Amino acid sequence: MTLTGTQGEDRSNYTREESRAIRQRSLRLLGSLISPLRARIALAAVVLVVSTALQVAGPILIGVAIDKALPVLLEQNDWMPALVVSGVYLLAGATAAALIGWYVVVAARITQAVLLDLRKRIFLHTQRLSLEFHESYTSGRIISRQTSDLDSIRELLDGGLNNLVSGVLFGIFTFIALMVADWQSGMILLVAGIPLAFLMRWFYKRSQLVYRESRVISAKVIVQFVETMTGIRAVKSFRKEPRNDETFQKLAGDYRDVNRRSMVLFGTFEPGLMAVAALTTTFVVLWGGIRVSTGALGVGVLLSAVLYVRNFFAPMQEIAMFLNSYQSATAALEKVSGVLEEVPTVPDPAKPVDLWESRGGIRFDEVTFGYNGEKTILPNFSLDIPAGQTIALVGTTGAGKSTLAKLVSRFYDPTKGKVTLDGVDLRMLHPKDLRRAIVMVTQEAYLFSGTVADNIALGKPDATLDEIRAAARAVGADEFIESLPDGYATDVNKRGGRVSAGQRQLISFARAFLADPAVLILDEATASLDIPSERLIQDALQTLLADRTAIIIAHRLSTVAIADRVLVMEHGRIIEDDTPAALIGGTGKFAQLHAAWQETLV
Repeated sequence: MTLTGTQGEDRSNYTREESRAIRQRSLRLLGSLISPLRARIALAAVVLVVSTALQVAGPILIGVAIDKALPVLLEQNDWMPALVVSGVYLLAGATAAALIGWYVVVAARITQAVLLDLRKRIFLHTQRLSLEFHESYTSGRIISRQTSDLDSIRELLDGGLNNLVSGVLFGIFTFIALMVADWQSGMILLVAGIPLAFLMRWFYKRSQLVYRESRVISAKVIVQFVETMTGIRAVKSFRKEPRNDETFQKLAGDYRDVNRRSMVLFGTFEPGLMAVAALTTTFVVLWGGIRVSTGALGVGVLLSAVLYVRNFFAPMQEIAMFLNSYQSATAALEKVSGVLEEVPTVPDPAKPVDLWESRGGIRFDEVTFGYNGEKTILPNFSLDIPAGQTIALVGTTGAGKSTLAKLVSRFYDPTKGKVTLDGVDLRMLHPKDLRRAIVMVTQEAYLFSGTVADNIALGKPDATLDEIRAAARAVGADEFIESLPDGYATDVNKRGGRVSAGQRQLISFARAFLADPAVLILDEATASLDIPSERLIQDALQTLLADRTAIIIAHRLSTVAIADRVLVMEHGRIIEDDTPAALIGGTGKFAQLHAAWQETLV
């Protein structure tokens, strides 16, 4: 079973096989990220091993100084052994410090390289995914993948993983050194490892549940905040603030509660760890003291043993912190890998067909289509639109007009049948030729950050300013653009904040006309325009749509008048097909709609 990022964020309801598949998917992603960095990772590992060994050498040198060098100094007044041991101790410490600094730099570069690669993969892949994914995967969840999830992975790589590796290496080297210095103290530490293992396992199991729940609730908080701020106009229009406050307070309260549980978990773990460490040190001191009193053990060796026991337990808290980061990062990696595993439902053709010059002939050949394989919107639909013809699609909401436009734009592929452009199946057409030949203008005229000229040039990035001005004049946008503070150089701000909805639509028209497509689709594109602006656009359209295939979807029947042919749709079928004049003069559905519209103008 393929598990994708569009499924639930919580893995608690998955079967064991599904959970295993998710883990394997995450490991594949992690492996692909670190594979190009093998040389750097090997260098970091060598530096870490050497620096850890030098750190562990400290207590042994102290023991040698006390048991060997100090008696020679006191009895023979010979400073040489003490100076040698001191010099070796200082050299080991200085070298370890330098290597640790080097390791931190190398590890940081590895972390940033992994994060850069992952961040680019998420952006490029989500941008490449089909419209179906973006219509089902909320923007808040996408933002969470790029922000909080990547932050969790960064925390793991930056600190948690370093703590784990250095802690484990330090513990292993410390235990080996302790066994070399005093095997009996080493056996005491080995026995203490039994309750320590139970404590670590308990903490791991509990933290696994708590931190996974924390990531789920954190994502919900982000989604709620982003959706509220994105739809702030609707929130204020419908006085939704109190309901949003209530929902957000509940989510924030849940987030607080799960963080409290994590603090209680640490509050139990740390005292338990301290208790095991204190008992182990006590037994080592007692048993070592007995042997020192009988002369079986040197004071220096006992001091070394006590230092090693203390040092052994010091990284345990860091390892526990790694478990904290690990749980959070694992959940984040699962969700990120889920998004990256998504496959476009509208894939690029393996062997694309080039179409350098498109005439604009569109044909639906027995097309059947339904969103997500559910209710059929277009049943066995056939339609022929000759090149250069302007057609208008009319019908009630849900009749299938926008679906038809999305299929022509290849935002979706038919479930059955095919849609062709100049006889070439859109599924076989080269993407660059498809996007050059077909352009859609929707009701939502989205403007990107930048100048007005930049937004118009989106349809033709290499366009000159004169070409941009000509496109704006053609759609009647030049006058209001020149009146802006900086004319065509005016920054429209996010979502076109400096221009009105109608002006944004005019800019989107200029953008589409500058692209000069063979097929132009207007999906409710005049809905944001006032009557004078709409009439201005209609005048421009009659000139600009000449010798071009055009599909106009509009509820305003005044826009339909410029069409060569009107198609009235109902339940995914064409029930009327003729010129506007012929349909208005008849007694069918369009005549009724036109009569009702005329009454609204009286």
